[in-house]
Amino acid sequence: MHNSYWFLALIISSIIIFIFILFKRRNTETLFLLLAMIGLGFIIETVIFTFLGSYEYYPNFIKDHPYYDNNLGAFTSNAFALPVIATLISTFSLNWIWMIVFAGVFVSIEWLFLKLQIYSHNWWKLGYTGFGLPIYFATAKVFYQWILNLSKGFKQNLILYLIIGAISCSTHLLPIIFFSNRIYSPGWFANLEHDTTAFSVIFYLCDSLYYCLIININWKKKWVKYALTGLLMYAVNQLLVSFGILQSLVWWDPFYYIGLPLLLIFLTGIIDKRLSMTLS
Repeated sequence: MHNSYWFLALIISSIIIFIFILFKRRNTETLFLLLAMIGLGFIIETVIFTFLGSYEYYPNFIKDHPYYDNNLGAFTSNAFALPVIATLISTFSLNWIWMIVFAGVFVSIEWLFLKLQIYSHNWWKLGYTGFGLPIYFATAKVFYQWILNLSKGFKQNLILYLIIGAISCSTHLLPIIFFSNRIYSPGWFANLEHDTTAFSVIFYLCDSLYYCLIININWKKKWVKYALTGLLMYAVNQLLVSFGILQSLVWWDPFYYIGLPLLLIFLTGIIDKRLSMTLS
């Protein structure tokens, strides 16, 4: 169980730091930045972690499902530690020296996790982390200025997509990890859990784009977009079942993945309106 203690320590310390940031800043822009950086991190991990197999985590949160356990280790990094520090750097206007210092801290943590054998590299190297994190932190500073001084168009749409992507990915994949409620088997990977994860992330990337597009259509009757979305998601799920890609394992699974998009459309509309309030 000692593996999980290290990951829990990272999660708890990240939560404490973010509470401190919220206490000091007291604005929704800080939360939006955190979610946008989580969304960006998820996209990066989709490429290097899910499809290219850069590294592996062993947090021992879920012992019977090793790849899902691996996912939770990645989640610890990309939904907590890295975006929280990126938010700290941006909202407190810390300079490039701090970016390098924090990058060094994370490289040290990565090195420690390697020595503790609770994390391993495949083709990834510590140098990639040291080089990539200052870029990630600098991107957070750019995004924060965008959020504070938004203009309607590409900037707002990108920030909205990243925010909704963070929420959509978490709400789509975490139930699968914890409850094994569905399986995707597109045949991309030999490991079924890896296959499920890979298809899940492609699914969330596509449906997040759909949410952002549909809320920008001027509906005379707002209920139509919810009815259309419910029917569309039902049809997509049935199509995946008919092609042998999707298998639901619990009774509530179809209801959850039809109801979830309705909630996400509602949240997308709220967040889009709140972002619009910061338009310059």
